[in-house]
Amino acid sequence: MPAADRERMQGAQDVRGDGRAPLTDAATAPEGSDAAPADPGSPESDAPESEVPRDAVATVRRLWSEAAGQRWRFAIVLVSVVFYTGFSVAAPAFSAHVIDVLWADIQQAFAEGRPFVVDWGHGGREILVYLGVWSAAFVFYATQTFTMAGFAERLNLALRNRIARKLNRLPLAFFDAHKPGEIVSRATNDLDKMSEVLQTGLLRLFTAVGSVVGAIVMMFVYSPLLACIFLVFSAVSIWLTKVAARKTLALAAARQAWVGHLTGAVEEAYSGRVIIRAFNRERASSGEIHGLADKLAEASWKADFLTNAAGPAIRFVGRLAQVVIAVIGCGMLVAGRLTVGTFQAFFQYIMQASEPMTQMSMTVNTLQSALASVERVFDILDEPEVEPDPAPELALHVPEPVRGRVSFEHVRFGYRPDKLLMHDVSFTAEPGQKIAIVGATGAGKTTLINLLMRFYEVNGGRIALDGVDTHAMSRAELRRNFGMVLQDAWLFDGTIAENIAYGKPDATREEIVRAAKMAHVDFFVRTMPAGYDTHVANDAESISQGQRQLLTIARVILTDPKILILDEATSSVDTRTEHAIVRAMENLTAGRTSFVIAHRLSTIVDADLILVMSAGTIIEQGTHAELLEEGGAYAALYNSQFM
Repeated sequence: MPAADRERMQGAQDVRGDGRAPLTDAATAPEGSDAAPADPGSPESDAPESEVPRDAVATVRRLWSEAAGQRWRFAIVLVSVVFYTGFSVAAPAFSAHVIDVLWADIQQAFAEGRPFVVDWGHGGREILVYLGVWSAAFVFYATQTFTMAGFAERLNLALRNRIARKLNRLPLAFFDAHKPGEIVSRATNDLDKMSEVLQTGLLRLFTAVGSVVGAIVMMFVYSPLLACIFLVFSAVSIWLTKVAARKTLALAAARQAWVGHLTGAVEEAYSGRVIIRAFNRERASSGEIHGLADKLAEASWKADFLTNAAGPAIRFVGRLAQVVIAVIGCGMLVAGRLTVGTFQAFFQYIMQASEPMTQMSMTVNTLQSALASVERVFDILDEPEVEPDPAPELALHVPEPVRGRVSFEHVRFGYRPDKLLMHDVSFTAEPGQKIAIVGATGAGKTTLINLLMRFYEVNGGRIALDGVDTHAMSRAELRRNFGMVLQDAWLFDGTIAENIAYGKPDATREEIVRAAKMAHVDFFVRTMPAGYDTHVANDAESISQGQRQLLTIARVILTDPKILILDEATSSVDTRTEHAIVRAMENLTAGRTSFVIAHRLSTIVDADLILVMSAGTIIEQGTHAELLEEGGAYAALYNSQFM
């Protein structure tokens, strides 16, 4: 069973003690070839993520509906953009008036032989108004920037909260079909990209459109000839920008792909460093990583070269346009068809229009990429959810005290409705009995536990706890009665005491220590630097696998569950520790129903009932002696281990 899947199963302990649900409603991945398939409507986890939305219009409409409570902010942004654009376009035109006034005063002062002085009546009033125009433009620019930031971040937070709640309602099949990194990326990177593009790309697009349209209109007002020359060169720049953008995106995608390959190889080499050294594969592993690094360097060189070369080439076309316009404009200035102020204002409009015009294609590509990211977020929000718990007033409850009688009554189940694995599974675990589940890898042992914990819903029949249909109970109440010890121990980032008390956060230190002593973990905890307050993590190398297992056993002992699920819980500890743990588990299981997934049959010969599974269903059940006497699958499996 994969370690990641077992870690998800550990989440069942979260609902004991405080009744809180785990992050995901999942256990282990289904065994065998009939694992839950990916939803046909879901994106494949291994497929490359598209940077182009499938339906941009529908995505924009839905995103707008998601921003229902923030639309007033967006309205403020649009109003601010309109006023900012208006003042920005008006400023060069008014500067032409200011310069013409000053130039006339300069010429008059020169003709009269007096010094030129700027005062309120000679240019001062115009300069003050000009300063006021730019000040107003700044105010509206700041307003649109900060308001759009608030709009984008609040929308980001709302969608992030929706995804967090959605993940709690998704079935195990979704997590089986998607890699953890993919889900995390959608909940973080994709939403961050959306927020960033809204704050920069969309705002830049709004202001660019307004500035370009306003500037071109004013150019035609001043000189249709010069305006047409500018548009010809602008068309060339836009064409070059589109070509460069298309090739840059392709090269950037190739670079990102090589980054993924290199990252995966480095992670694999680091995780498997002991095996690599054991087989003298250091040189081969290093060669593979260096080869991937060379490929990444080559892809990066191409992408960086085009990125760095495209900008200057496009700007060169723009500068060439300015030279041509300057030459023709000077002739018009000398001929008296343009004033000095109009001439300089025309160049201000060139700068206002040329840079946004060349960036608009890049901005559109960025917006498309952001919409594709938003679509991936909506894909998660549209995933089918687990069947909801019954309403509190309709939910059934197990009579107190819980006895721990578990029964499967004609259970049918399949990960796909058209392909059942279990056709008619029936057995009963009486209170205090030890039920062993054996079978080859992929036989369906974990599937049985998944159904017992309601990680999957049965297709027919029923599972009962003390005679109460578990399907009619809330999942939290059902799982509060279970404790699970898995083969792959899982620790979260926190102290040792917090890890032991994970299923019972309000436990006292005395209760934690008592559970640790029962699990024979107290002796080594006290050798740690800070004892029970020592900080540990799941990837901490200061704690061995066996010690991790002891901590998880102490975690279950502390919750004092009515029913236990043990997945070869002592397989990761040494022989001496195993004997101690077996004694502790005997004390723990006394008077409690326990389900043991067994790989070594010597550990379950004393089981009250042994379930032999194959191809997802139970083919034999009975005690050890009864099954040996039958001489069937269990006898063959047992004899193969002790020949």
